[in-house]
Amino acid sequence: MKATPHVYVSDRVSRRDFLKLSSLVAGMGGVMVLSGCGPAAQDATTDDAADADAAAADGEVTLGDGATLRVGMEAAYPPYNWQVQEESEYTIPIDNVDGAFADGYDVQAAKIIAEGLGMDAVAVKLSFDGLIDALNNGQIDIVCAGMSVTPDREASADFSDSYIDDDIVMITKSDSPWAGAKTFADLADAAIMGQAATMYDDVIEQIVEAEPSVTHLTPAETVPMVVENLSSGAADIITYSMLSVPKLLETHPEFVELEMDEKFEGSLMPDNAAIAKGQDAALEKINEIITGIPEDERQEMWNACMDRQPA
Repeated sequence: MKATPHVYVSDRVSRRDFLKLSSLVAGMGGVMVLSGCGPAAQDATTDDAADADAAAADGEVTLGDGATLRVGMEAAYPPYNWQVQEESEYTIPIDNVDGAFADGYDVQAAKIIAEGLGMDAVAVKLSFDGLIDALNNGQIDIVCAGMSVTPDREASADFSDSYIDDDIVMITKSDSPWAGAKTFADLADAAIMGQAATMYDDVIEQIVEAEPSVTHLTPAETVPMVVENLSSGAADIITYSMLSVPKLLETHPEFVELEMDEKFEGSLMPDNAAIAKGQDAALEKINEIITGIPEDERQEMWNACMDRQPA
């Protein structure tokens, strides 16, 4: 079993494919206020703009209504985010699911960001591929959802510096004929699955290009569904979060990680927060908050989430 990799704060990443992998999940000092959840040029009303100007004169920095930070996530992607039924010191309420709460690494980061902005965080549970649209239509104020910046996403939202960094690996069963694979060519005839609308699905095309006999399966909507497809035999191999491998192998001792010599290109996945465009002061403040999280605290949060996450 691999040890949990070192977790650190990366500098603002270059804008290449995979910098900040799907979603991971979601970005944020100047002395001006930015009111409203959507970009001012697109969604803010005249009153919103007037409120923002007035608040800017007071030297505030805020998002949304300035009191409640609505955090978009799928709440189904442990250890980054997941849904629970009981409140704890680690959770925030899920605003659109009665009696439910969200936990996970993204939640801990969102709580720290909200506190730094003088706000209270609540989760809004949405499909992963609908999160950026939700930012821009004002349904949420920020995405913290294991989301990485990509060129397409960056065209529609602004992304923070990363608050954790991950990579993509592959998992199969220990008795699989591909368990000892080292190169993409060694994966001949395998059926491989990733999560829909994420780079876990996108990178499979790199394997197919190198070895055309590989079948790129229709992606599953959630990580638990991806894992279930491997368990049931519907998939021979799955793509998976490197940081999440230790817990997966503890829960599924019949699985093994492929120790590949051939690596995916551009698969580094810093986890960024995302906000609607046109909120530069808020983004600067969010980056300041993220930078202020001590490295050892990040590691402790990750380890604790690995221990708490559902099987």
